[in-house]
Amino acid sequence: MNKILNKQIKKLNKEEKKILDKKENKLIKEKINPLVEKVEAKIPKKLKSTLDVAFYNGFKIVLNKGTKYIEKMYDKEKIQLEHDINNYSMQKRINKKSIKLIDKKARKSNLLNSTISTLEGGTLGILGIGLPDIPLFIVMILKTIYEISLSYGFNYEREEEKVYILNLITVALLKGELKDEYNSKLDELAKKIDLDLNINYIMDDEIKKASDSLSQGMVTAKFIQGIPLVGAIGGVTNYVVINKISKFAALKYKKRYLSKILNE
Repeated sequence: MNKILNKQIKKLNKEEKKILDKKENKLIKEKINPLVEKVEAKIPKKLKSTLDVAFYNGFKIVLNKGTKYIEKMYDKEKIQLEHDINNYSMQKRINKKSIKLIDKKARKSNLLNSTISTLEGGTLGILGIGLPDIPLFIVMILKTIYEISLSYGFNYEREEEKVYILNLITVALLKGELKDEYNSKLDELAKKIDLDLNINYIMDDEIKKASDSLSQGMVTAKFIQGIPLVGAIGGVTNYVVINKISKFAALKYKKRYLSKILNE
């Protein structure tokens, strides 16, 4: 049993290291980034500030009042029941088949929500709309993470879990050495939460970190997306961002889940 779990966790650690050590594509670095920088240089400071505030307020609204709305978009009880059944199978017999059953729902959520966010981004962009879709995009990000967390038996309604989710989003969008540093902090946070230890946090600061990361990652795309016809590019960016976050979330939650079983 322990051998299978350790092998799975070792595999996840390799995948995680690959994500953390991933170097920027040469074409993107040499050709695309200079163009992006030119676009960013033309973005008015007032618009950048407006986007930062829009992402921050979007997170606050969705986190505080949007959970019930998000839960109407999937069958929470069904996901929990599926997890309970699959978890029971895991407890009885740990093998590749039982682990795949646990993974199944998480993979499905990732694909579906990434596709929806692409359509949402492209359509709104073509209409020349930029800011109004930000809360909708945040809804899709949180919907994906919520479904993944439920699939692995974690309760996203807990205040501490919301802090974890916000930090997870931040780490997923970071680049370079900071990503590695913040990822270690994320793991420490997970350990404390899973051991029911107290964690120190100011929710407003956590929201600000996550919203700033997302705003920075989307600012150029949203600027382009506000221009009619060219806005279809925004849909592609939506897909890239939500796919990056959801893949990272699935990896981290699976690792937490398997680690909990191993330590029981």
